[in-house]
Amino acid sequence: MGLGTVTHLEQAMVQALVEPVTAARAYVHAQPAAYLDDRGWREGPQRAWLWTAVTASVTVFVVRLSRSGKVARELLGERCWGDVVTNRWRAYPWYPRWRRQLCWAQLRRDIEAMLERGGRARAIGEAVQAQARHMFHGWPRVRDGTLTHPSVASSMRPVRREVERLLEAGQTCGMPKTEGSCWAILKRRQALWTFARHAGVEPTNHAAERAIRPGVLWRKGSFGTHSPEGSRFVKAMMTVVATLKQQHRHVLDYLTAACEAALCGTPVPSWLPIPDQLNEIMRSVA
Repeated sequence: MGLGTVTHLEQAMVQALVEPVTAARAYVHAQPAAYLDDRGWREGPQRAWLWTAVTASVTVFVVRLSRSGKVARELLGERCWGDVVTNRWRAYPWYPRWRRQLCWAQLRRDIEAMLERGGRARAIGEAVQAQARHMFHGWPRVRDGTLTHPSVASSMRPVRREVERLLEAGQTCGMPKTEGSCWAILKRRQALWTFARHAGVEPTNHAAERAIRPGVLWRKGSFGTHSPEGSRFVKAMMTVVATLKQQHRHVLDYLTAACEAALCGTPVPSWLPIPDQLNEIMRSVA
């Protein structure tokens, strides 16, 4: 096939997937928890970003020329009031802190930076790190159901008090970088403990980081896309592949059925889970 034929087939595939991809994005808006992340991208000569929103059974992607809160609002929906797990990037401060969870994996990197500075920063970092280890120690038991969420919430209260006390002490430790880090974390202190208040929320953003990793490898191999049409193909295909893998469904079978439906003028099969299927997916994830 010639290069032009390949491009034509890509756009035909995108057209066949318009309806299910649009439905998937609307589905994400209504979910009780979502995990968001973004990575750098290229669209022709312009700098762009690949964004993802991951829920229990559906994952969506978009490519945008912006890394602003406007894109985060687009992914979540204007009326979304579920719990959102993110990093500390400034695209998210508009979201209520009591419904937002900051990624503790990123916070642990801040703690490691304190350890490397030595002095009082190291002492504070070691103490916070010990509390973080205690916090993560029992979390696998929450996932497998052997530890109830109320018991976790109860065990987190003394951890929260101690972590916040240490960070407050760090604001006056005499080391500017550590003082700034502690101040920035405490500024969002309510978003540190959403996972303890609300069941079904993870303390890290690993789900989104894993989902977006194939996109990072795609960008490294192809250097991004040349046009908006190429970006539409990327976001549609990544949405399809990530979602169907979450649901343990065959990707090529679905794409074949979608193309056949588009050619015959019949509705494209939906991938949104019905209640019984959703329960099965949740059990397999747990």
